[in-house]
Amino acid sequence: MFYLCTVLISTLVIADALQQPYYLTKCVKDDPDVNECLIHAGNRLIEFLRKGVPELDILEVEPVIIDEISIALGTGPDAYRSTFTNVEAYGVSNLTLTNVRSDIDSLQYQLTFEIPRIVVNAAYDSSGVLLLVKASGKGDYWGEYENVKAKVYFKAIPAYEQDGLTYMTVETAKLDFSVKDIRMGVENIERGNAVLQAALNLFINTNSQELLKEMKPDLRRKLTQIMEQFMNRLFQKIPLEQWHD
Repeated sequence: MFYLCTVLISTLVIADALQQPYYLTKCVKDDPDVNECLIHAGNRLIEFLRKGVPELDILEVEPVIIDEISIALGTGPDAYRSTFTNVEAYGVSNLTLTNVRSDIDSLQYQLTFEIPRIVVNAAYDSSGVLLLVKASGKGDYWGEYENVKAKVYFKAIPAYEQDGLTYMTVETAKLDFSVKDIRMGVENIERGNAVLQAALNLFINTNSQELLKEMKPDLRRKLTQIMEQFMNRLFQKIPLEQWHD
């Protein structure tokens, strides 16, 4: 009798855990159109995450916050250096998943996203010479990044089992991105140095893609860390069986 009760309780627990959550569409890995299903499922999940999903302990997904990004141009004592701190990015959650390539048996996925517009605010501190102007100073940075495309690769592995369900963790993650249009600038320069502010804004907007290229290694590394942490938050709440059969 005790054995039957144990089996019954275990069955009920597993059945309850396997109830498909409202925010996620389950795909069938042997379906020839599984990647299309994963695109639909991904965009459905994004739509709910944008509003917050209490069941996942996710109430807000913005702003995306990065502690610090640094760039260095040139060498020598007058080389230009700039550090951006308390970086806040808005608009990232408006992303759309446009393509998926998957190897579900090995839990490997390559995802392509498009984001219409990202707005960034940060504090900045610079030193060195820029356009023959001494560019040492502090102020506020702003940036508008439009037509952003990102590619994400990740490999997951089973981490543990609980109540008959398998929970994953990210083993490897990589990210790359491109931005078609960039506008950015600085304001509120300390001591109201209008010459420095004009020189910085001229240089920044004339060389926006080159500056992004200099920022990219540091930015890509930190965004990958943020992405991996966020994915693991999802994987701790959503078992493999609810992602796909």
